[in-house]
Amino acid sequence: MTNQKNYKKTLIACYLGFVTQAITANFAPLLFLTFKNNYGITLEKIAMIPLVFYLTQIIVDFAATKFADKIGYRICVVASQVVSALGLVLMAVLPDILPSPFVGILIAVVLYAIGSGLIEVLVSPIVEACPFENKDGVMSLLHSFYCWGAMAVILGSTLFFAVFGVENWKILTFIWAIVPLYNTFNFIKCPIERLVEDGKSMSIGQLLKTPVFALLIILMVCSGASEASMAQWASAFTESAIGVSKTVGDLAGPCLFAMFMGISRMLYGKFSEKLDLRKVMLGCGILCAGCYLLAALSSLPAFGLAGCAVCGVAVGIMWPGSISISSQRCPLGGTAMFALLALAGDLGAMVSPALVGSISEMAGGNLKSGLLVGTVFPVIMVITLILLGKKASKKK
Repeated sequence: MTNQKNYKKTLIACYLGFVTQAITANFAPLLFLTFKNNYGITLEKIAMIPLVFYLTQIIVDFAATKFADKIGYRICVVASQVVSALGLVLMAVLPDILPSPFVGILIAVVLYAIGSGLIEVLVSPIVEACPFENKDGVMSLLHSFYCWGAMAVILGSTLFFAVFGVENWKILTFIWAIVPLYNTFNFIKCPIERLVEDGKSMSIGQLLKTPVFALLIILMVCSGASEASMAQWASAFTESAIGVSKTVGDLAGPCLFAMFMGISRMLYGKFSEKLDLRKVMLGCGILCAGCYLLAALSSLPAFGLAGCAVCGVAVGIMWPGSISISSQRCPLGGTAMFALLALAGDLGAMVSPALVGSISEMAGGNLKSGLLVGTVFPVIMVITLILLGKKASKKK
């Protein structure tokens, strides 16, 4: 019976799941100045929007370790699409009907952040549970759809605003909400399997007592940190290093970074059967450190931009690769493992850009100084991968 199930439908639903996550993570930041101008919200308050988004995701990551298996993957992942769509719709509605527009925006952000957190925890184990060959490649290709989603949001929104004007942003919000709404029906219909049989998956306590799991958590923290440090500061770096406008900075910085990251994941997905994942990750860690150093130390703007762009290639394999390595080392980790890995990745992604910003501020607003400190994350990743290799050698 299993062979008769169409798991391509599951894969398509999961692809669109990551596109939904990209919409919820990348659309609101494009509207920050619009919120300021339309509703008189201060920049200090606006800075709370991404913080609330990532904090909500982290809370959901942790909570999912308790309820995801009990409720079931299908109910949870369908709910992820519903609350994502609802959050996007309410972002266009609540600011105009509540006494405080800012409170309305935050309510919407919390809702779609819950959806984003559930997507992050559930989509990878849903694909891992499908009977696909070459799981490493499938996982890498899956995660590339976050990159394509991010590019679609940035390019599509920029084009929409250029043609119809930023004052019509609410219409665009409704349009983006169609993606998770449509995908709700995909997840209702597609086959979904259990990752680990009932009663056989490891508990949080068992995972934390497993020596290798600490290294896997470090690997995931560094993956999130290496990616987010450059991604979050790519636009500002491009503006300051090359002296271009904000619009050009957004397109040349984050968009170029996302494109290279997506290409990296897609290429690994195609050739993964011929490659050793740990060695590829080692190479990517070294390349990532080199890109951070190039961006931080180069006196030529073109080299700095190259470091930023190529960094997308380097970090592309890190997040999905860390998940695949964790699945190989802890095959009975179950949902709890995926949730803790997502929590670790989000923690790295939340802390590292703040660290880069703080160091840059201490250096008199010099962003290159902050990026230089960001080099520590890929370096720690390389050391962790070497230790994982030694542990694997001892077992043989």
